[in-house]
Amino acid sequence: MIDVLIIGGGIAGIETACSLQELGLETLVLEKEKQIGGHLNNWDTLFPTKRSASEILEYYAEQIRKKSITIYLNTTVTSIRKQDDGSFEVHTSREVSFKSKTVVMAHGFSLFNAQRKEEYGYKIYENVITSADLEQTFKQNNDVFVNPMGKIPERVAFIHCVGSRDEKSGNHYCSKVCCITAVKQAIKVKQLSPQTQVFCFYMDLRLYGRGFEEMYREAQEKWGVQFIRGRLSEVAENIDGSLQLKAEDTLAARPFKMSVDMLVLMVGFEANKSTALFHNSCGVACSESRFIQPRHHHLSANATNIDGLFTAGTSIAPLSVFDTLNHAKAAAFAIHSYITK
Repeated sequence: MIDVLIIGGGIAGIETACSLQELGLETLVLEKEKQIGGHLNNWDTLFPTKRSASEILEYYAEQIRKKSITIYLNTTVTSIRKQDDGSFEVHTSREVSFKSKTVVMAHGFSLFNAQRKEEYGYKIYENVITSADLEQTFKQNNDVFVNPMGKIPERVAFIHCVGSRDEKSGNHYCSKVCCITAVKQAIKVKQLSPQTQVFCFYMDLRLYGRGFEEMYREAQEKWGVQFIRGRLSEVAENIDGSLQLKAEDTLAARPFKMSVDMLVLMVGFEANKSTALFHNSCGVACSESRFIQPRHHHLSANATNIDGLFTAGTSIAPLSVFDTLNHAKAAAFAIHSYITK
């Protein structure tokens, strides 16, 4: 029987494993994908430092090697069962079961599927993309910026809160990092294409982290990004592939139209599909937002309603990379305390 089984090989799961190894506990990581790193593999740079996401991935790859952490890739967890002796039996897609004293759910989040917002035209109009798509564009073309049709855009619009704070999509919560991601990406567009006009349509700006407000000011004062408090109601495609936006300026209380060459939808976070599976198989409690519910928001943020079952990272809520790593470190100490007692 191992000490700790960690579900998820993203940065939360790997940081938890590294911290636990340093505390002298045996760990095993199960990752459903063919590589570690989770969503970070799809990201170009991180806010607010604008440093490459690959630096974080390279650091953890080296830590795994140094600490000889065991990771099973291409392994999906199908159920978690608590045993009479207090241990856990974890079943996987490999038709192999593992037994452990504790389990950490570090399976992360899913990005909102922008196709559910049909009025925005994602996968209908070529020049409508998501924030995740744009990040891939940055990774592939670091010296040039073009829209999906291969043209340098004269105007680019970013739409905040796509799939977040939205009753129609069923997600009432804020995804926390979309605003600062839009600011970061808007700056990058201007760096690559200074002649492009960039607009951000927002409900209200939520820039909570260290350095976030400074990035927002930089976007306006240094790069000329224009922020419009407004709601997008409809997108239509023009004959040349450009996009006609119908929106409302909520400060001026008036509707308006704008033509852009590219539209970027800032998609929010949703609970990973595995969360519902774990809820059904072992009874772990979920919040109204469908993420895992911590036992106590302040005093037991890594524990769940089931003794020995812990959480790390965005399995509990949308978090930044910084907050995810801190939550994972805290998970390691909570687990060590639980096992040693």
